Amino acid sequence: MVGDVEPPSQERVRGASLGLPPDGPGSLANFGTRVVAFMIDALASALVAGLFTAPELPGNWALVAFVAVTVVTLVAVGQTPGMHLMGLRLAHPRQGERLALWRAVVRTGLLCLLLPALIVDADGRGLHDRLTDTAVVRER
Repeated sequence: MVGDVEPPSQERVRGASLGLPPDGPGSLANFGTRVVAFMIDALASALVAGLFTAPELPGNWALVAFVAVTVVTLVAVGQTPGMHLMGLRLAHPRQGERLALWRAVVRTGLLCLLLPALIVDADGRGLHDRLTDTAVVRER
C-alpha cells in the first residue's frame, strides 16, 4: 500500500531520530532562535568584559567572558542567559543530571570557532552538538 511507504528524508520530522517531539516543549529549536540566543550571550559577554577594560574596548576579553559564562551556566542550570531569554535549554544524554563539564567545555570551544555550529545534520544540530551528544531544545 502507498500509505505504508516511509516518507522521503526531506519530509521526516526533525528530532525524530533523537526521540524528540516534532513541536512544542522538548522539540529541537530552530536555527533563527538559536542565533538570537547566541547573539544575546555574545553581546552580554562583551558588555561584562567592557566593564573591566573600560575605557578600552574589550577585545579578546569578551571571548574569555563568553566562554566562562557559557560553561558555568550550562553546567549549573543547563542554559545560557540568551537561551533562557529565548525559551531554550540544552538537552543531553543524562536527563535530570547536570551537564558534564567536559561536554560544556568542548561544546563551547567549538561554538567559539563558529564554523562547527554551521555544519548541521538532517536534524539541524551543529557539529558542536553532535560531538557532545547534546541538542538545543525548546523549553516552552
